[in-house]
Amino acid sequence: MSGSTDRPTLGRRGFVVGTAAGAAGAALAGPLAGTARAAAFGYTDDGTHYVVDTGADLVFKVRKSNGDLSSLVYRGTEYQGYGGMSSHIESGLGSSTVTIRQSGTTILVSVAYGTLRHYYAARSGENNIYVWTNKADTSVSATRFILRVRAGLFLNDEPDSYTYAPTTIEASDVFRKSDGQTRSKHFSKLRVMDYDYVGWSANGVGLWIVRSNHEKASGGPFYRSLLRHQSADGGGLYEILYYGQNQTEEQRFGLQGPYVIAFTGGGAPSSSLFPGTLTTPWADSLGLAGYVGASGRGRVAGVGITGRNTTYPYTVGLANSTAQYWGSARASDGYYSISGVLPGAYTLTVFKGELAVYTTSVTVSAGGTTTLNSIAIPSTNDPSNAGVIWRINDWNGTPSGFKNADLMTYAHPSDARAASWTGNVVIGSGTETSAFPCYLWKDVNSGLLVYFRLTAAQAAAAHTLRIGVTTAYANGRPQIAVNNWTSAIPSPPTQPNTRSLTNGSYRGNNHTFTYNVPASAWLTDTSQYNILKINVVSGSGSTSYLSAGTAIDAIDLLS
Repeated sequence: MSGSTDRPTLGRRGFVVGTAAGAAGAALAGPLAGTARAAAFGYTDDGTHYVVDTGADLVFKVRKSNGDLSSLVYRGTEYQGYGGMSSHIESGLGSSTVTIRQSGTTILVSVAYGTLRHYYAARSGENNIYVWTNKADTSVSATRFILRVRAGLFLNDEPDSYTYAPTTIEASDVFRKSDGQTRSKHFSKLRVMDYDYVGWSANGVGLWIVRSNHEKASGGPFYRSLLRHQSADGGGLYEILYYGQNQTEEQRFGLQGPYVIAFTGGGAPSSSLFPGTLTTPWADSLGLAGYVGASGRGRVAGVGITGRNTTYPYTVGLANSTAQYWGSARASDGYYSISGVLPGAYTLTVFKGELAVYTTSVTVSAGGTTTLNSIAIPSTNDPSNAGVIWRINDWNGTPSGFKNADLMTYAHPSDARAASWTGNVVIGSGTETSAFPCYLWKDVNSGLLVYFRLTAAQAAAAHTLRIGVTTAYANGRPQIAVNNWTSAIPSPPTQPNTRSLTNGSYRGNNHTFTYNVPASAWLTDTSQYNILKINVVSGSGSTSYLSAGTAIDAIDLLS
């Protein structure tokens, strides 16, 4: 289901992310991997823990009192634990009912905590732990699994991760190094659709979390959230099922998984574990609360999409209040196929980049395929098709191309690598987009100026100016002035109510502000520059980079 075909990327000291395509030639884990020991598959009870031996190279323990994963011994080395903490949902569930049973070649550990159900499954001969989490309501505030790893095993200093001995610059989770680079566990170069697994590889050992299909998560294919962090006392890998940072949707409830903790001999995890590939018919009879097997799911397939701008990738998403899915549209003709979908009625959305350009409704039935005729995207649905006098950037639902845009997915705006957030823009200079900052803040660079000339005919008419944004913080929104004319203050659109621009995410609700500029606002002397001033206004926010702000998608003046 990933939209990327990049190969796995190895960090300087072992951090790796990857996709299904990228792992094609990598070392295999799971049922295709060889074993280095001939232990007996099974479990024991030591009084405090259930001890599970996979019959391969992995022995793990689950604490009977609370369901914490308290030990991960791979090839005789303990990998679990930093700061004396175990791996668990949230920061640990507390007193829980924990049971275990073996069914042939599968061992299942079940954890009950109030209305929440959590499961670990082991398969004979595999160095994998299959994990499911069923969150039924809001009694648990968020849903994230944290795999906590001992210090010194995979330490690295990747750009989008926590680092060692940092200086805190924002809240308690954004830090600055001595060289001026910034780090935070929140930063993520990757959207959910961009990776299949995340983890580390060093000294002939790979430790990974293979993400689930995220059908019960919230935020869609473009959501960015915690992947991992490293610090002096150890490291953590995450599977985020719902996280209250920069959310654009209500949380979904129900069984999510499996996500997989996988050990390998250093290579990428087996592609058979990846989202969209993983099948678990062996789990059909385990009695997992909320489990729906393959026979209870359906598929959506579309023969193509016309009206696309082939410069951009297109993604097709399915969403309702209980589930979400997505798939990439084929570049040649827009064909798409999304399988493993729970039955129900969904909104189907076609995204150009990250900008929704078409929606319709589909119904999915268990065991069936919903086949859709070719979708024709109306020309008016893509704002890039409108005639313009000038345009800064193109409309694709992201700030990509603007100054500092790529850096901001893995750095704080104060990072030493960031170009100046101030500076004005001249239309016709050839640097309009690269000179325009991706973010505007009330307390940092409000009042940015755009200089442009009009012909006599253009200056004689009223025109519409559009500013597209991808999110906003503290209700920050643009108010414009053209020469001596000033617009009204627009109403704020609905946006997430948490930090975003300083947490590595521009993803909110795409919104277009339109301003009807009268002919009287323009200069009649065609040799002079008209001056557009863009201010950020809001009665909320703090100071500096936590003042009210917004992320820009595109700006244009319609002809």
